[in-house]
Order: sequence, then C-alpha cells, then structure tokens
Amino acid sequence: MKEVFYYNLHGSLASSEQMHALAQELQARGAEYLLLQLQEGECVMSDSELSRLVNVLTDAHVPMVYADYRLSEGEECTAVPLIDYQYGSLRDDFDFGPVVLLRADAVLEADGFVHGDWVDEEDAIAYRNDLHHAAWYQLRLILSLRALPLHLNEFGYTFVPGRRDKGESDDSQFAYVDPRNREVQIEFEQVVTQHLRDLDALIDVRSLKSAAPIDPDGAEGRVTASVVIPVYNRVRTVADAVRSALSQQTSFPYNVIVVDNHSTDGTTQVLAELAQQDSRVCHIVPQEQTLLIGGCWNAAVASGQCGQYVVQLDSDDMYAGPDTLQQIVDAFGEQDCMAVVGSYSLTDFDLRPLPPGLIDHREWTPDNGMNNALRINGLGAPRAFRRDLLLAHPLPNTSYGEDYAAMLRISREYRIGRIYSSLYNCRRWSGNSDANLSRDKVNRNNLYKDRIRTIELQARMEK
Repeated sequence: MKEVFYYNLHGSLASSEQMHALAQELQARGAEYLLLQLQEGECVMSDSELSRLVNVLTDAHVPMVYADYRLSEGEECTAVPLIDYQYGSLRDDFDFGPVVLLRADAVLEADGFVHGDWVDEEDAIAYRNDLHHAAWYQLRLILSLRALPLHLNEFGYTFVPGRRDKGESDDSQFAYVDPRNREVQIEFEQVVTQHLRDLDALIDVRSLKSAAPIDPDGAEGRVTASVVIPVYNRVRTVADAVRSALSQQTSFPYNVIVVDNHSTDGTTQVLAELAQQDSRVCHIVPQEQTLLIGGCWNAAVASGQCGQYVVQLDSDDMYAGPDTLQQIVDAFGEQDCMAVVGSYSLTDFDLRPLPPGLIDHREWTPDNGMNNALRINGLGAPRAFRRDLLLAHPLPNTSYGEDYAAMLRISREYRIGRIYSSLYNCRRWSGNSDANLSRDKVNRNNLYKDRIRTIELQARMEK
C-alpha cells in the first residue's frame, strides 16, 4: 500500500506554523496520504481497515474521508455513528470522529495557498498564515472548496479515548461563548469570513435594509408586544414563566400568549387559572395535533391577540427583571432592526448562577454577526421579532433550530439588534428538552442545523 503518514494533532486546535511543518514533513517523506488524529487516545486500525479508507478516498476523488468508529471504554465497546458533511457544515466543532484520512497532494496544495504567493485574479483570497488556534479549521474549509469531505458510514477503526484530567468537563455546548475562549473564537470567525468570501456568500453590512415602517392597518387594535410561550407538560415551571412575563413594567400595552400544545400533566389547568386571574394571559390550545415548537410560534403570531412585536420566553425560564420587555421593544427603534437578540444567564432551577454565567454572544457583532452566525450553533436569548416579518417568513415546524433558521433568514436581509446585558434566566434542570440527549438525537439535531446552514448558504450565494 502507498505510504500513509500518521500524525497526532492532539486536539482540533492547531497553529499555522504547526500545519505548515506537517505539510513540509509530508513532502519530505513523499507520503501520499495523511492519517490525522484529532482527539487524545489510541486509534486501533487494522491493515484492512486502513486499506479500505485509502481505497474509498482514491475512488471517490475527494480530499478527505472520515468514518464511523467503535468506542472502547473499559470492557464496553460502543458503536459511534457520525453524520454526513454538507456545504453548510461550517461549525468549527463539526464531529469528524477522532481520525480523518487526507490526500497529501490536497494538503500540500492548501498549504501553498496559505504560505505561498498565490492569489486569485481579484486578490480575493488571502488566507491567514499566522493563526495560533484555527489552522486545522482553515485547512478543512479550504479542502472543502475542492470537494466535500466524505463520510463513510462503516466502522473504520476502534478508538480508546485518553484519560480526562480531574474536573474536566465534556460539555462543550457553551464553549464558543465562554469568555476564556474569546481569542480562539475571533480566529475562527476570521477564517469562516474568508471562506464565505471565497464562496461569494459574504453579506456586506452596507447591503442590509433599514427596518420597514409598521403597517398601521396591520397594527390597528393590537397591543405593542406579545410574550410567546409554547408549552407542553411543564406543570412545574410554566407558572413561573408566565408570572415573570406578567411582572414586566412597560410604557406600552402587552400580553402573554401561551400556546398549550395539548398538555396532559396539569399544565392546561394551571394556565386556565392564570388566564382567569389576569386578562393579559391568552391561553391558546391549537386544534392541530401536529404542531411542534415552531408551529406553536406560528399559531401565536397568526392569532388576533398577537402584538406588533413578538418576544420569546421558554416555559421553564424567567426574565431577569421587570424591564426586559421594555429594553427589547426600545431596541427595535434605537437599532433600526427587524429582530432583536438579548443575553441570558445560566442558572440552576432555583436561579443560582451556573458557569460560564452570562451568555452574551459577543461573537454577534453589528458588522459581521450575520456572517459569523453560519459558524455557531445559536444566537442567544431572548429573541424578538417583528410580527409582520414572521407572517412573511414562518418558523419551520420543528422543536429544534426553528429560531436559528428564522434568525439566519432575517440576518441575510435586515439588521438584528443586540442587547449584551442579561435579560433572561435560562434554568438548567433535568426536565430541559436538551438534557441528557442520546447520541442519535444529537446527530439528528446537528444534521438538521447543518441543513439549515446549507439552505442559507445557497441562498446567499445566489443573492
């Protein structure tokens, strides 16, 4: 078999200097393939398994292939399926598994783009050669311009993970908003911005439209704002959420629309009592039995009670103070935008702070947030929209990624306002819909969000 050079990157972060030295080593050895390890541990791969990966890489004429694998922990060996790579798989934390196989000539070509004098005719491509963290991310985006990485949904090897340091957490859900990772995230943003420029999919902030005037006919008789709470079986928390919304002190009229998706645990009775006590509570039980969270939002927006602005509150969370709604509505006018995203604090069920604390999504900047949004997995909370915009662009009827899809679509055309102070307490507890997800559910969620990004990326390339 042709020579395969093995290299352990010891993680997914790498410097330009490190990747350039790797390319030089490949060239010096005359290797035709690079087996790159991205996670700490031991990769156990038979000769026949390696030959299979090499043959697939060669036959498919792609620069990179990755495969499902077996995870060996103690006496247990677990099958680990991965997901297909799409055009919109721009997340810097895309899971290729612990090992990928690359064509050496593709790596050398990419290294020439980064460290050589080559630029295109319009001098549009200028890759960073001084990265401290994001060089592997840049390399795989450059390779994807030639052809997308290929997922081989066969078991390609067995992996024995390395031992974690004491106290180390494997929960990376909020790694991209942890202030300690800010320097890393800035590099990732610079890399993905260049990639979007290469694809002619970069949104120029100067092309964004001003907020359209509110149609007086559509606003007539409506409250200024509606807090929307979709709910299903949250008898333990929904009253806290509703009372949090009712405690808002505003200079305008508002209401609280709770879309009760046929709860069976007593939630319906709690909401009926709250609605009887306060006329601002609009308790909606939709006729449809097929609505998910996005569909519940659409039902609220289409209702006659919905206000001009629609503001999110999850059924197990609470606003941080009585001025949250006022700040959000004020931001629409002050920032000339069609949607607003706030910031939130992570807490336990009893509102005690949890690390990393404030999630302010500083990566969402006025100048480049609409582009960097294609790299990250969420845009923050609470989210608020102009009602007329959601009528024109309804949310997808899903229970994951529905808000992200809406925000990506809006950011292609309009400014999205930002509030960086904490407006919202996001309570983490065992009843959260994203608690203790199975690997299959995580894969389905990630595949769906990558699909959303793919659709948005294609739309921006045609814009």
